[in-house]
Amino acid sequence: MAVLGQFCIMNIPVGIVEDNNDIRNALEQIIDSAEGYTLVCSCVNGEDALVKLPIFLPKVVLMDIHLGGINGIEVVRELKVSCPEMLFMMCTIYEEDEKIFEALSAGASGYIIKKTTPSKMLDAIKELYEGGAPMSSQIARKVVSAFQVKLSDATTIDSLDVLTKREKEILEMLSKGLVYKEISDQLTISSETVRKHVYNVYAKLHVSNRVEAVNKFFGR
Repeated sequence: MAVLGQFCIMNIPVGIVEDNNDIRNALEQIIDSAEGYTLVCSCVNGEDALVKLPIFLPKVVLMDIHLGGINGIEVVRELKVSCPEMLFMMCTIYEEDEKIFEALSAGASGYIIKKTTPSKMLDAIKELYEGGAPMSSQIARKVVSAFQVKLSDATTIDSLDVLTKREKEILEMLSKGLVYKEISDQLTISSETVRKHVYNVYAKLHVSNRVEAVNKFFGR
């Protein structure tokens, strides 16, 4: 960061990894023409990135995911070990949930889609450089949605864990549509015993009927 009089001029070293020539050239122009950003290297594929990035050491890397050969996620996973201070922002046209979490798990700190405007792209680089975790709104919504689903699944698993082995067995039979008499015959216990187990299941899962209990069983 250079100092000019009383003002600090931020200079962010940026690297680009993109196998599409047109997109790579466009990204290069965005960085080159922006004050406070310096393009230190541009890589045409994953193999190129693994060689150049450790040499030029950009602080922020715009990383495509779907590269020919070694993909962007694999590059991030490998370089995060040898260059832990390097910050990776996945820059892709794709919004697949699986790829988002795979990239974040590999060590990426940001995730934006390629149709992001140049100004927002630069803002995202700056945010990442300053310690943030920028994401396109579309990506952020997917992350929040997936987190809510995972939280719901975890809650369901936790709630089912309070049941005994026999109670889980009976709940599974209820989910298959069996009536008390059929359950008692299969388990060789009385219908009254089945009824007591079902009552305990309802109480533990905080539900009041078979439909609600089965929904809990299936995580709905």
